Amino acid sequence: MTPALRSGDRLLIAYGRRPQAGDVVVARFPDDTLAVKRVDGPRTTTTGAPGWWLLSDNPADGVDSRHRGALADDAVLGVVLLRLWPRPSWLSRR
Repeated sequence: MTPALRSGDRLLIAYGRRPQAGDVVVARFPDDTLAVKRVDGPRTTTTGAPGWWLLSDNPADGVDSRHRGALADDAVLGVVLLRLWPRPSWLSRR
């Protein structure tokens, strides 16, 4: 699958918005890395807490929940609404 975003894209993000399957989100991995990933759906973490399974649009080039497991609910910081620059567009759910 072709990535929806490229390095350098400027995004409009709704912080605190609850994601749905197919949404693109900004998340913080446990090692403090910020990442933009697509939500596959809700999952429980290894501790049993509610969380999210996040996937890369290009699975051959990216680290996601397949490598790091489900992310805690509070690790998903916001939902990406649209790309502002350089190619303005809404980000569709896949």
